Amino acid sequence: MRITLRQLQIFLAVAEAGTTAAAADRLALSQSATSAALNDLEDMLRTRLFDRVGKRLLLNDSGRMLLPQSRQVLDAAATIECQFLDTDGINDVGSLHIGASTTIGAYLLPAILAAVSRGTGAHPRVTIANTADIALSVERFEVDMGMVEGPCHSPDLEVTPWIMDELVIVASPQHPILTGKSGKRVDLKSLRSAGWLLRESGSGTRETVEQALLPHLHTLHPVGEFSNSEAIKHAAAEGLGLACMSRLIVSDLIAMGRLVQLQTSLPRLQRHFYLVHHRNKILSARLAHFLQFCRAWKPA
Repeated sequence: MRITLRQLQIFLAVAEAGTTAAAADRLALSQSATSAALNDLEDMLRTRLFDRVGKRLLLNDSGRMLLPQSRQVLDAAATIECQFLDTDGINDVGSLHIGASTTIGAYLLPAILAAVSRGTGAHPRVTIANTADIALSVERFEVDMGMVEGPCHSPDLEVTPWIMDELVIVASPQHPILTGKSGKRVDLKSLRSAGWLLRESGSGTRETVEQALLPHLHTLHPVGEFSNSEAIKHAAAEGLGLACMSRLIVSDLIAMGRLVQLQTSLPRLQRHFYLVHHRNKILSARLAHFLQFCRAWKPA
């Protein structure tokens, strides 16, 4: 076999950077060495992998086909190195790269990392983004595994239901929907006509909220979209609209009296959190240990 890991690494760097010069800087190589390695790879495969547009190199259909395969091969090589060259033991998770959606990353992951890293002093690298972005990072082998709060639809991902999360509908105590309803349920008609504060498209929370509420309310009237759950809960506390959010996020403002949980005739709203990894991912001993630790972990 004549294809080398270095050639695939250079191909991937060029695909991400867009030019051989930028890829060379990223890899600490000369531009001539980078260009030569890319040309050798294309000659070996008897196909061009990029369209040359001025100084830019844009992936063509052959390059797009090679891209996920290259990521998978390089990820497998890195896993082998960690598994056989790093002898610190499976409890050292410092070599892992974990992706987490925003609610999990802010409210659950710190406690998990503190528990799993106890005594080792090593902490994994963490990327926090919305569910769609984390799922894409797992699919591209950019992170070792993901912890997400919404459904993942890619057939390349192994998705395991994890823990249950309760969703509650909250509003400011001064919100008009509560006028004259002290201790009473808020009816569906009032919920249908209310303005809602929602996460952005692509958020697992947004998809889950819509799946939970639309069968009963038929429509939601957005009065604001936010890419951050903290912004939503504070906007709700200021009376800007209703919000359906994880109890994990709003429990502090409910306790302070700045938010009120609405009593409604809706069924109990729950969702799964999920653990995800690529179906073709080689699970190192450390990653398998971390996944098992997460499956057994329970929130306090």
